[in-house]
Amino acid sequence: MDDHTTDTRSDSPTPPPRTSSRKKRLLWSGVAVAGVCVLAFAFLRPHHTTTTGKHSSRHAAVDSSTAQPVAVQVVKTGTMPVVLTELGTVVPVTNVTVQTRVEGYLMQVLFTEGQHVHAGDLLAVIDPRPYEVQLAQYEGQLERDKAQLAQARVDNARYQRLIKQDSIDAKTARDQEFLVQQYEGTVKSDQALVDNQKLQLIYCHITAPVDGRIGIRAVDKGNYLSAGQSGGLAVLTQMQPISVIFTLPQDQLPQVAEQLRAKGSLKVEAWDSSNSTKIADGTVSTLDSQIDTATGTVRLRAIYPNTDEHLFPNQFVNARLLVKDLENVILVPSTSLQTGPSGQFVYVVKADSTVEVRQVNIGISDGTNTVVKTGLQAGDRVVTDGVDHLRAGSKVTIPDPKTAADTSPTTTPAGTPAQ
Repeated sequence: MDDHTTDTRSDSPTPPPRTSSRKKRLLWSGVAVAGVCVLAFAFLRPHHTTTTGKHSSRHAAVDSSTAQPVAVQVVKTGTMPVVLTELGTVVPVTNVTVQTRVEGYLMQVLFTEGQHVHAGDLLAVIDPRPYEVQLAQYEGQLERDKAQLAQARVDNARYQRLIKQDSIDAKTARDQEFLVQQYEGTVKSDQALVDNQKLQLIYCHITAPVDGRIGIRAVDKGNYLSAGQSGGLAVLTQMQPISVIFTLPQDQLPQVAEQLRAKGSLKVEAWDSSNSTKIADGTVSTLDSQIDTATGTVRLRAIYPNTDEHLFPNQFVNARLLVKDLENVILVPSTSLQTGPSGQFVYVVKADSTVEVRQVNIGISDGTNTVVKTGLQAGDRVVTDGVDHLRAGSKVTIPDPKTAADTSPTTTPAGTPAQ
């Protein structure tokens, strides 16, 4: 029986299940539906894009006809200063190396480094004793020779009386006259030696030659000094007043020299090396006597009171020289100037609120305003802000300054006309 059962299972095939066939049919149906949806979306999308493009074109047309808001300022006449800015160096009017004129040991140092001193103040003392001894010697010689001179004069007077009486030889009387003259010369020489020695004693006391600020001490007390010693005792620099030396290109020399001859002096401001902060006000009245052929420049010296001592020797500064003032010139804001293929131009707002392009010929500028030589006249309105999308004939609107101020109370409206 076991063998029969085994043969029956191996000969009968197993039929496929019905459930698997249904699942496959449902899966293919879903794929077909999804394909139909994709085709429908692809067919409908171009029509939607075309509609959107037409809509955008209509908006662009509307935007191109809309007036552009801009800020304007009115062209005016005014005064423009002609200022030349040149690099300069602070140089003391007087800079003295304090030296000793006699030799000897430094006995006293009576100043402190950085001290402000006045002319005549005692700074140091050299040992005076050797010079005092020599002075006493010269004074003794002087007294001796004076006595000899007095005796010779008395003898000469007696000989002159005797020669009148024909009681003495004429040669003897004449020789006495020459002896008196010799003693007079000796006394005069002795007096010079005494005066010179007194002067050496004065030189033992070193005084300040000018008012100024004394620098770092070069020699300490107790050292032996020689006349004209290198480096001296210290450097004394005059701080008030002080000068700035700067150079001027030779091309600008004629107009500066003309103004100096006419006015006598010109105003010049000293600004720091970054040219951002003014340090002092001064005047310039001196031109150098020749042009430097190596650089093509001429030097000028400006004088500053420097009462606050903000100018320091060897400091680099920017010297702003006011040459003259241009009166009644056309001034426009520098922000209104544009650059094109033909040069500088501005947008001018006409009465019908459209703009025209106006070519201009400009002059000097102070950074805020620029001189216009030709192309504009007083009263013209020029665009200072909002020029990015302008062209000739564009319509513009000018915001009311009061409205702009109410909208943005912390911001100054760029379109506010210049007063």
